[in-house]
Amino acid sequence: MRIGIDLGGTKTELIALDDSGCERHRERIATAAQSYDAIVADIRELVLRAERALGVSATVGVGTPGSLSPATGLLRNSNTVCLNGRPLDRDLSAALAREVRIANDANCFALSEAIDGAGRGAEIVFGVILGTGCGGGIVVRGRLLQGASSIAGEWGHNPLPWPEPSELPGPACYCGRLGCIETFVSGPAVSRDLVAHGGDAVDVQTIAARAAQQQPRELAALERFYSRVSRGLASVINLLDPDAIVLGGGLSQLAGIEVAIRERLPQHVFSDSVRTTILRAVHGDSSGVRGAAWLFPA
Repeated sequence: MRIGIDLGGTKTELIALDDSGCERHRERIATAAQSYDAIVADIRELVLRAERALGVSATVGVGTPGSLSPATGLLRNSNTVCLNGRPLDRDLSAALAREVRIANDANCFALSEAIDGAGRGAEIVFGVILGTGCGGGIVVRGRLLQGASSIAGEWGHNPLPWPEPSELPGPACYCGRLGCIETFVSGPAVSRDLVAHGGDAVDVQTIAARAAQQQPRELAALERFYSRVSRGLASVINLLDPDAIVLGGGLSQLAGIEVAIRERLPQHVFSDSVRTTILRAVHGDSSGVRGAAWLFPA
């Protein structure tokens, strides 16, 4: 049995999967986001409660925003700030008296969709989260690729490729740079872009609904969004050449997004054909917690 934990800023979710990937147990609680010790204690109790219910012991993987620094072994870049600078994997391992594996939530998403989701059977899968931020993860032959600095897949913090003059120097990013892909293709970025072109301050779902009614500003905003996502993913294909790119996050639900991206890729991919398939996630919001469980492979 494998247990996965999705440690989010507002909720902590547990899932237990058997060897075939079938869900056997699930529980969700509020995250004690202001207290590191409470988070560790809550995860311990979630795991023990699940094991009592199932009558078995399990491996435990945890997905969380941020990642463990290979240099220090401490968590960094988490928006649950009490986790930053703490040895979360070691403290959870001590609390549960077993090895606990931790990975970035985007990596967990990619792993889930590569193991038994939309990318199942593909040799190289690039998983993309398009939501309030812009994350990514790489899975090769069913194994998560984290990299020497544990930043593999962070496509959102590269500059937007092939920028138009109007896109330079680009919006400021929280990482301290200008013009990161994330500042163009996240949900808040698309909303800001519409306002910058004379539209209303509305969310992406409203933009899409108005575009479906042929509203010109919203149509143009979606066109800019699709162009930017396609350019960003074309640079990933040029470097990684994955068999499949799986889209997740709130923006992946936009009608026709996979077709719009696929149509635009040949303009930028350095090949006479684009063999990479563009797919939507199968497991939706559950991809992250399922991927955390799969951090212990078969």
